[in-house]
Amino acid sequence: MALRSLAVVALLTLLNACAGSETPEGSLGDAPGNPLLTIQLNAEDPSASFGLLQRPKEPLRFSVGQGRNGIACAGSRFQEGVTPLGLFRVNAILSEGRFEMDPELVGRSGRTEAELRSTLFSNMNSIDFKGDGETGEYGTGYISLEPVPLTDQPFEFNTYDGTFRWYSFAIHGSNDQSRIGQAVTGGCINAGRFTMDVLLDRLNLGDLVDIASNNSCLP
Repeated sequence: MALRSLAVVALLTLLNACAGSETPEGSLGDAPGNPLLTIQLNAEDPSASFGLLQRPKEPLRFSVGQGRNGIACAGSRFQEGVTPLGLFRVNAILSEGRFEMDPELVGRSGRTEAELRSTLFSNMNSIDFKGDGETGEYGTGYISLEPVPLTDQPFEFNTYDGTFRWYSFAIHGSNDQSRIGQAVTGGCINAGRFTMDVLLDRLNLGDLVDIASNNSCLP
């Protein structure tokens, strides 16, 4: 009887170990230091630039746009029109239906989280950056990225054209889908509407994004 009991215990232990070794759905790429999203830029042919989002069943590959003035090396200070390379961490996710922001950023804003939640993205998306009378230039969402390791950057809350906003390097949508896959942005990565919907649903604060290029970069 004792031997039979020991055999049952051993079998249960083995089954539990096997169950615990399965990868939970949604955990792919979530481990610390493992980027959930990679972006490969092509300075010579921006239409060949793409992003790859890890998902449980299969990765999502999608087209992206990039900065109109070129690509900067990792560790560079952000400049208008230049997309930086390197490893980045998601520190804010803004859309009409979702608001998440590092508590440290909320404190720096000088506003309450409730105020930011209700007004920040709509305020930002109401700005006519190109001066052509069109707004909504962030499309359906804005995913803010900070460099890893942290380096000195001009990112801050400020007032632009009379409107309070968060200014940073980001992945965002567009009000003009023909701009996706082109070197036309102010330095951010842009993506199509469907892609942004998936990214807004999949990415979380702290997720890592790796941005690379096979071309030479600006120092």
